Amino acid sequence: MQRKTIRFIVNPISGGSSKKAIIKAVDELIDPDRYDCAVWPTLYAGHGAVLATMAAENGIDIVVAIGGDGTINEVARSLVHTSTVMGIVPCGSGNGLARHLQIPLDYRKALRMINDGNSVDIDYGLINGRPFFCTCGMGYDADVSYRFSTSAKRGLLTYMEKTIAELARYKPEAYTIIDEQGQHTYKAFCIALANASQYGNNAYIAPYASMADGLMDVTVIEPFPVAEAPAMAYRLFSGKFEDGVSHIRMFRSSQLKIVREREGVIHCDGDPVKTAREIEVSIVPAGLRVICESDTHAHTQPLYQTIAGQMASLTQPAAETFRQASQVIIDLFRGRW
Repeated sequence: MQRKTIRFIVNPISGGSSKKAIIKAVDELIDPDRYDCAVWPTLYAGHGAVLATMAAENGIDIVVAIGGDGTINEVARSLVHTSTVMGIVPCGSGNGLARHLQIPLDYRKALRMINDGNSVDIDYGLINGRPFFCTCGMGYDADVSYRFSTSAKRGLLTYMEKTIAELARYKPEAYTIIDEQGQHTYKAFCIALANASQYGNNAYIAPYASMADGLMDVTVIEPFPVAEAPAMAYRLFSGKFEDGVSHIRMFRSSQLKIVREREGVIHCDGDPVKTAREIEVSIVPAGLRVICESDTHAHTQPLYQTIAGQMASLTQPAAETFRQASQVIIDLFRGRW
């Protein structure tokens, strides 16, 4: 049997931890009889995209991203509509795509999944021509992403600090959404356009989203009192965002146009970008092949089925994150921010 070629693109600094143990495990766990294997480290921002493009152009069978959401996005957008399959070893702070696809966060388990080689076709999205794989959006979460990107500190706690600080001063604006069903105007706190079910860290902005249906799940969060923030955080981390529930509006679309009051920031898989008032978003069906078991978050299933396989890993992190978020909100009211 002819060996397949596999290249591991590793971001040495993603998640703030060394990748030496993961690189060592590649040698231990990837079957040399099945794979011709090599590890390529990234040297600068955007290098992952360059390496992945080069691999695809040279007919490499599998390219594996070892890193966080930024590295994964770089590699993924370079592999769409090619014959090269993508693998993921998640080691970032959010790991949204890996969590949705139920790729293990334990790197040894993730490498064993890659060794097995099972893969599926997934959709991806475009926002003003930029590819995204998990979520994109505008409003409050885009502003938080922008402030987080300029912060000297990284990590979940820093992101939460920016989230709560921005909550106290953010001013919602009006958005007109035009899609196949017509035109609607919303006063919105934020608008999330989801290909996958979550932002990362088990924050389920679109719990029923599927990456294999050719549709994006649109979540419009209308303005709400700061006092309701803990309840909103609970819904987010427990997967209870549903259409019609307090200040939440949800629908699906394959493509749409959004016109807002002014130009400003959007986010694309958490990466902030400044754009004009008009924004076009679409879903490209089955544009990328990824090593995983299946896209289990299908909106045709009840919610308890869609996340049943993740409940053991979801419950404790979600509870701890919700506890931390609630404490920060309490501190906000006590004048500590």
